[in-house]
Amino acid sequence: MSTQRLWLRCEKKEFERRTAITPTTAKKLIDAGFEISVERDSQRIFKDEEYEAAGCTLVEHNSWPSAPVDVPIIGLKELPVSEDPLPHTHIQFAHCYKQQGGWSKVLARFHKGHGTLYDLEFLTDDQGRRVAAFGYHAGFAGSAAGALALAAERAGKPLGQLEPFENEDAMVEGVRQALGGSAKGLKVIVIGALGRCGRGAVDLFRKVGVEEDDIMKWDMAETAKGGPFPEILEADIFVNCIYLATPIPPFMTHEQVKVAGKERRLRVVVDVSCDTTNPHNPIPIYSVNTTFAKPTVPVEVGCGNPPLAMVSIDHLPTLLPREASEQFSTNLLPSLLELPQRESARVWVEAEKLFKTKLSEAVAVEGL
Repeated sequence: MSTQRLWLRCEKKEFERRTAITPTTAKKLIDAGFEISVERDSQRIFKDEEYEAAGCTLVEHNSWPSAPVDVPIIGLKELPVSEDPLPHTHIQFAHCYKQQGGWSKVLARFHKGHGTLYDLEFLTDDQGRRVAAFGYHAGFAGSAAGALALAAERAGKPLGQLEPFENEDAMVEGVRQALGGSAKGLKVIVIGALGRCGRGAVDLFRKVGVEEDDIMKWDMAETAKGGPFPEILEADIFVNCIYLATPIPPFMTHEQVKVAGKERRLRVVVDVSCDTTNPHNPIPIYSVNTTFAKPTVPVEVGCGNPPLAMVSIDHLPTLLPREASEQFSTNLLPSLLELPQRESARVWVEAEKLFKTKLSEAVAVEGL
């Protein structure tokens, strides 16, 4: 049987320091008979030399378009916008299966190049759960960003550029200090609190000192009646961690915020889920993703009302790039080890079946 090759591409998204394959995971794949090519990347949290020491072959930065067509290309975030055909097999988060903005054009590139997409978001086990996700660290970092935004708002200024933290302890301490040494008295609400993302969000608030009674932990039972929910406006920070699978009533609206007027306590909303361009976004009070360089955008609240800041960064776990990458890569490893048998391995068979369904929808939309 021929050796399974895999090509780890660089990330072109600004500030993205995570990776789908860490040197630790690369070593395990190589020990299992894989050959791993790794693009040089000064932005990645792991140094090129760490991959070299693990037995990987270093290749030029962003050189994957010239890689042999039969070598799968693995990355994290979506590729830069282009109309170039994609002939390779790509393993990545493509953000195009839920009719996000530009979804059909992304898939059209695979149609034109006869390539295949295995979307990391939709690699699932036999229970339907994702085999690997950044959920916990997304929630953890999302709550941190929300608390930092609140501290900035209290100081009368917008939150400045966010920089990755060395580890979780450093993040917790940084948030505590920004809040003046204590988070006592802070009231927060996390929706989707029972999932991986929600657990991370709740854990950050606990670790910085928010009292248990001041953390409203909502999930499907609490939201079953349908929004909007006035309780959200009674917290200082609202963190949304749900996985949007079907259309639901909005959790909050512009009108609700305006009607609350000066009585509104809410000052920061963090949409960790970032269904920004999804037509069924449950937080339809914003329309753009924010960035590490500019983490917040103001929400329209009506004349004379207190400000409301929106955080909608779609790669929050990169605030903890090393820990988040190690956890994700470790969880992804068993599926990657099945890659040589992807024509029969359930996780890859199901992912390809979903790709073909979405591809046919895109072809119809684009008239190809």
